[in-house]
Amino acid sequence: MSLTVRTISSADHLAYLTSLPSASFLQTPAWAAVKAEWRGESIGWFDGTQIVGAGLVLYRKLPKVAKYLAYLPEGPVVDFASALEGPGGLKAWLDPMVEHLAAEGAFGVRMGPPVVLRAWDAATVKKAVADPALRTLGDAPATTSNGRAIALTRELHRLGWREQVAEGGFTAGQPKYNFWLPLVDEEGTPRTEDEVLRGMNQLWRRNIKKADKSGVEVTLGGADDLQAFHTIYSETAVRDHFTPRPLPYFQTMWDALNGEDPDRMRLYLAHHEGDLVAATTLVKVGRHAWYSYGASTTEKRDVRGSNAIQWKMIRDAMAAGCSVYDMRGITDTLDPEDSHVGLIQFKVGTGGSAVEYAGEWDLPINRLLYVAFQQYMKRR
Repeated sequence: MSLTVRTISSADHLAYLTSLPSASFLQTPAWAAVKAEWRGESIGWFDGTQIVGAGLVLYRKLPKVAKYLAYLPEGPVVDFASALEGPGGLKAWLDPMVEHLAAEGAFGVRMGPPVVLRAWDAATVKKAVADPALRTLGDAPATTSNGRAIALTRELHRLGWREQVAEGGFTAGQPKYNFWLPLVDEEGTPRTEDEVLRGMNQLWRRNIKKADKSGVEVTLGGADDLQAFHTIYSETAVRDHFTPRPLPYFQTMWDALNGEDPDRMRLYLAHHEGDLVAATTLVKVGRHAWYSYGASTTEKRDVRGSNAIQWKMIRDAMAAGCSVYDMRGITDTLDPEDSHVGLIQFKVGTGGSAVEYAGEWDLPINRLLYVAFQQYMKRR
């Protein structure tokens, strides 16, 4: 097998992704429109005339120089296990990609192979948080480990790729640690709502019941409701000390993702006696659903709108045939004094698992420009 990489159309890119069980929404052609400050390109791997892999590349320009960092967030979408073990190994897949990106003006490449190295079930995470001898999730014994994924990271090292240091579990790009709620059992059989509920801790089940008894109603919103979402999202940002994205970002995200697939992105609204108390966004590609953004008001937190809205999204993901409900990033800290532990405990209450991705990896092509870019990003 002799692989080649070349630019493909958005239509061919989307058609390839549609043929798969799932892929990260960050690798859909539409995501390039969301990240309009980057230049987007769809690329495909070809074995002869057959497409066998795809990727969304986002090009970040260096100031004053027509050179770029080529970034593939949670990508590319290739079968990394087969690539590692196939003819020519991983090098046969990565070399033609790097050659193509270099021809497009890339001084360096950053990618995030979407493979899971290790996982910790809810009981293990709960026990680890309570153990003062453990400071990070990586210190705790994993429930499961993926030997082939670990071998992949070793091969990347050997081929000259550099893993980006994750501070608290986060790199400059995507989180290294995510939290998954499986919606199918180990044999792939869909779990029932009762089975998922029984897997949650007592507090989650109690809060879901309390929201129901309090009269919280969860409905789907449309583009016109993004303003209401953004109002309480901004309130949440002040309360939780993070910088909120502007409203136009969500409007662009809505138009781009739903323009590609009318059910790609959903907006959920939780009301209590006419008051909006929580709002969330969900993104779905194939059999993978992501809770992407969430917000809640400081007032009426006792009616548990956040639990009600999560339960509605989980049930809708199950009804859509999804195998995973992805609650996105968590930090790796187990320090009880760290405020991020509260987020971990909230997600652990669903009964899911913390998963560790392979992380993000850089390959410098022009080392001088790569170092200059690193210094530029640090100054920013």
